[in-house]
Amino acid sequence: MGKMYISSILFIILGFNVNAQIFEVSYDSSLMGEDFSGNVLLYLSKEKKSPKDIFVGLELTPVYRVAVEDLKANEIVIFNDDAISYPVELSNIERGKYYVQAVFDMNLGDANIGSSSGNIYSESTQINLNKDFDKVFKIEANKVIEAIKFNETEFLKELSVKSELLSKFHKKDVLVNAAVSLPEEYYNQPDKDYPVIFSIFGFGANYKLHSGHNGFLGRLGEQPAIVIYLDGNCPEGHSTYANSDVNGPWGDALVKEFIPALNQKYRTNGAFLLHGHSSGGWTTLWLQVNYPKTFAGAWASAPDQVDFRNYQNVNIYESNNIFYSEKGTPLPVFTIAGRIPVISTKDFYRTEHVLYRGSQIHSFDAVFGGYDEAGNRIRLVNSSTGEINKNALPLWKRYDLSIILRENWTDLKKDLGGKIRISVGTSDNIFLNRSVELLEKEMKSLNANIKFDYFPGDHFTLFTEDYKKDGVDFLEKNYNTWLNKKK
Repeated sequence: MGKMYISSILFIILGFNVNAQIFEVSYDSSLMGEDFSGNVLLYLSKEKKSPKDIFVGLELTPVYRVAVEDLKANEIVIFNDDAISYPVELSNIERGKYYVQAVFDMNLGDANIGSSSGNIYSESTQINLNKDFDKVFKIEANKVIEAIKFNETEFLKELSVKSELLSKFHKKDVLVNAAVSLPEEYYNQPDKDYPVIFSIFGFGANYKLHSGHNGFLGRLGEQPAIVIYLDGNCPEGHSTYANSDVNGPWGDALVKEFIPALNQKYRTNGAFLLHGHSSGGWTTLWLQVNYPKTFAGAWASAPDQVDFRNYQNVNIYESNNIFYSEKGTPLPVFTIAGRIPVISTKDFYRTEHVLYRGSQIHSFDAVFGGYDEAGNRIRLVNSSTGEINKNALPLWKRYDLSIILRENWTDLKKDLGGKIRISVGTSDNIFLNRSVELLEKEMKSLNANIKFDYFPGDHFTLFTEDYKKDGVDFLEKNYNTWLNKKK
């Protein structure tokens, strides 16, 4: 009797698995001349008509992934309950009408899978998920994501430099790309040289779309400047222009290859200053700290975590879990004004586990992490449980700016003193002000000449006229210091 009961239960379970919701995804034969091996993504959304374009982690919507090998055109990829999923398996998601799209990830270099140039995708279509589990939805990818075009003007130019360092690391050609914004006087004064300000965008920005908008950086007082717009985009997310075990030597590529090419093509005077916000802010600090003689000053705005004792409001060196507090309370990764939880860390990580590259957490893992002896990636957090991997900490400590500055200030202060300014909002949505406060305390204990400023506002509302003026004034002061030393 017991065996019959167990057999009946197994039959029911297997029956449900057979009848679980199914999507059959394929790609058109005209789009690819060879078989496809890689990851196929399925995006669903009740609200967003183009679900592949979600802001990963901050728009919580169902996403699914299946890996395939040697898939031929018009062959079917089956999405069922075996697919890697968020938030639940396909058969368990909320019923109703959804927009749906499939994407074949070619992984050609861009970060965001849903908008990466060269990826094959299906047009958005609306379906009705009801309780008819026998229904099969057929999706065909019949379009290719076009590369974003750079709109060059008389004063806004594109500069692409092949990096031998990065190309050797990745065993394929890799370019360091940027936009060059020239002063209005550039062509009328052919004998004049100019200082350079590197403006580094935060996570998800693209220099082809966003260059030229930071007009406040174009002058250092009365002195016009060349502005170089960098975005940091790489397959894993944002390179932060750090030398990385996973991404390769981006910092060296910028300093040793891109800057010499810039100097050769444009009339620079040798003064290089830095500004960036968010991931661009962290990049700004990293470059100034690691190449202190190359750069004359750095204004970092709301930088990503500068002290890992507050990484997404968790001390990774002492805590065991990033999803829950010691009391078992879910922890937020994104808030309103640093107080009201909006997105939980657990949901953020679980979404990114499906969208396996190019998103914010994976970006941090790629910059700060590395590989074990078997060649497997060492990640900080178990995306299923939230458990912090203590084996990752020695790798991450190499990029903890607070530790680097604290332990090396005696040697660094001659070249770094007075060159760094960090500004942040007092209500940062992702707790970045708390990390900055920890760094400030360390620097004050060393009497380090680093400027810290706090402003009302969150991560996205900082850029008032006063905020911008204070930052540019700091860069101008450092430029004048550079000029005086040059005399």
